Amino acid sequence: MTPRLLDLFCGAGGAAVGYDLAGFHVTGIDNRPQPRYPFAFVQADALAYLAEHGHEFDAIHASPPCQRYTSLRSINPERNHPALVGATRAALIANGRPWAIENVVGAPLAYYVQLCGTMFGLRVYRHRRFETSLLVMQPPHPAHRRGNLIDLFSDGKRRQFLESDRFVTVTGNCGAYVGPAMGIDWMTGAELSQAIPPAYTEWIGGHLLAAVAGKAASPR
Repeated sequence: MTPRLLDLFCGAGGAAVGYDLAGFHVTGIDNRPQPRYPFAFVQADALAYLAEHGHEFDAIHASPPCQRYTSLRSINPERNHPALVGATRAALIANGRPWAIENVVGAPLAYYVQLCGTMFGLRVYRHRRFETSLLVMQPPHPAHRRGNLIDLFSDGKRRQFLESDRFVTVTGNCGAYVGPAMGIDWMTGAELSQAIPPAYTEWIGGHLLAAVAGKAASPR
């Protein structure tokens, strides 16, 4: 029987596709409609759904909102973004299933590994950190090729960089055409700006799948 993974704060499904590739049957939860989410989807409050249904799943992934922690929050300092990492961690621990929390550099994660597009042959750096209930070792981080990134909001130059096979940013006013740089071909530009590459969660998912199968190293 295929193990089930609950994908909390799922967005348009970048994480979900990686977990599917790793071998999970994925169900996504988000408080906003996600018409392009590629698997079963329930519109609901993520933590409330976890409290009620978390026991029905074998592993859980959570990507609580990152805006509180990103360096770009200074663009709109008047917005009061929620700080949900701590509450999410507590709920996952209480649930007792193997879990992973994903967020940006600067988020208050505990022990984590940091993943980068260079580790998976992608044309984005897009650093994201993963705290897990398991002992997962940091993979090697290839050196960045300086000078290949472009101004965050210069969409015309971004298209030129993509067409010339160089690294691009996927932030701000990006078009759907940048999706292949992250291994994504089903999202709008706005959805891409919040997404993570599926390759990241395919790698994390391998560790969670081993835990579900009882083959993982001792939990932290």
